[in-house]
Amino acid sequence: MNDLSLPVAILDGLSACAEGYDVLLCDIWGVLHNGVQAYASASDALTRYRAQGGKVILVSNAPRPALDVVGLLDGMGVARSAYDGIVTSGDVTRSMLSSGQWKRYFWLGPQRDGGLFQGLPIEAVPLDSADVIVCTGLFDDRTETPDSYRDFLGQALDLKVPMLCANPDILVERGGELIYCAGAIAGLYETLGGTTHYSGKPYRPIYEAALDVAASLLHRAPDLSRTLMVGDAIRTDIAGADAMGCASLFVLRGIHMHELGLEQSALDNGHFNAFIARSPFRPTYAIDTLAW
Repeated sequence: MNDLSLPVAILDGLSACAEGYDVLLCDIWGVLHNGVQAYASASDALTRYRAQGGKVILVSNAPRPALDVVGLLDGMGVARSAYDGIVTSGDVTRSMLSSGQWKRYFWLGPQRDGGLFQGLPIEAVPLDSADVIVCTGLFDDRTETPDSYRDFLGQALDLKVPMLCANPDILVERGGELIYCAGAIAGLYETLGGTTHYSGKPYRPIYEAALDVAASLLHRAPDLSRTLMVGDAIRTDIAGADAMGCASLFVLRGIHMHELGLEQSALDNGHFNAFIARSPFRPTYAIDTLAW
């Protein structure tokens, strides 16, 4: 685990630490884009890092297969030169659903996540016939909150149906607005007494899958002491790095920017130090936005 007594180095750019790492495991939403448009400086930084021989694996809590995410990144303008591969919580979810543990599922989430289930040997059924609830998000994240699902979760609890959360994020930023994700519903279900399984960050399976991709590119197992995890969320990205024993780079102008007072202004070290003091996980480095 990271030493909570150590100071966090605030970097001007990725180039300040890049030579110390062979592999970057990099978050997508909040680091490469804001849900609406890409951050050009982030694509440029990762492209420059790769040009020096580094490998970049994007690690996302998107509840969709990696191939679907490529198309989304293309549409927002994230350069393909910025990454070598992608691993998503959707990929891990598909693996879990293919294991044979469950035969019938109830899907809770928006229609845009339908690619998650394509070709899987498992049947979609009503809640009262399901072995598991697969939660990819809210049906309508523009108008609903987790509280909108209390009655549904009460029914699920009565039926003793476990939930598989395909996106452990609680909130993401979409064009400057914070919206709820599947992790918020899963957290409420746990509070009510429900059984919940998670497939993405900060849990080990998604990082192990990403390291496997890196190993195939390096032709050797990655050295964890030379692996850097990049992300904007303390409870997923930085916590995951801590659990894996890797260094981490915390992108400040992401999901926590409101807490850090960064909506309009530059970083105030007093706000930052107070935020870090409250956090149970301490990043190795911090950066305003990902840039070279």
